[in-house]
Amino acid sequence: MSDDLIYAPPPDDAPHVPYKRHDPGMPSADAARAFYETVRTRRTVRMFSDRPVPRETIEHIIRAAGTSPSGANKQPWRFVAVSNPEIKHQIRLAAEAEEREFYEHRASERWLDDLKPFATNPEKPFLDTAPWLIVVFALKRTDDGGQVYYLNESVGIATGLLLTAAHHAGLATLTHTPSPMKFLAQILGRPEHEKPYLLIPIGYPADDCVVPAIERKPLDEIAIFIE
Repeated sequence: MSDDLIYAPPPDDAPHVPYKRHDPGMPSADAARAFYETVRTRRTVRMFSDRPVPRETIEHIIRAAGTSPSGANKQPWRFVAVSNPEIKHQIRLAAEAEEREFYEHRASERWLDDLKPFATNPEKPFLDTAPWLIVVFALKRTDDGGQVYYLNESVGIATGLLLTAAHHAGLATLTHTPSPMKFLAQILGRPEHEKPYLLIPIGYPADDCVVPAIERKPLDEIAIFIE
C-alpha cells in the first residue's frame, strides 16, 4: 500500500509546517541510554534547601512543560509559581490542616501502612523552605469557555515534563497532593474553571537530604515487547 493511500494531505484550512526532528548527535540507542542515566537519578525529596532559584530557571521549566501534547491542543493547564514567603506559609498551614484530617480520619489502615516506608506525617515544613511552589491547575474549560479534551491525561503528561525539566536543571521536586485541594484556588485567587491538580515544591535538595531506600521495578515487570 502506498503512502498516498495512508496519509492524506492536510486540508487547506488546517495549515501545517515542516517537522524538525531533534538530532541527538548519536545513535538512538546511545541517546536513549544517556537520557535514562540522567532521569534514573531523579527522586522525590522532602528535604529542601532555602538556596534561591532564579525566576528565569522556573520560567524555562514551565515553558518545557508547556510543550506537552494535549487533547486537540487545548493546553488545559496553568502553572502558578509562588515564591512569596507569606503566601507559601498560608499554603503550608492550609495543607497541614488537610493532612491532619487525612492521617487522623480519612486514610485507611492499609493506606497508612503503605506510607510507613516513606516516614510521612502531617507536618510539611518544605512548603516554607523550598524557594518555589508550583501549583498545577487543570482547566476544566478554556479561558474563553471552550471545551477541553482528555484533561487528566494532558495535564499529567505536562506535569511529567515539568518534573523532568526541573531534574535536568539540577533541582529537586515533590509531587504533593493534599486532598481536597480547593484551598489552593482560594489562596491564589484562581477562577472556578481552574481545578488544583498538584502542589510541587521545587528547589535544591538540602545538603543532608536523604530519601527512602526503595527500588524501581525492573524492565521485565513494566514492559512487554511483542515483535
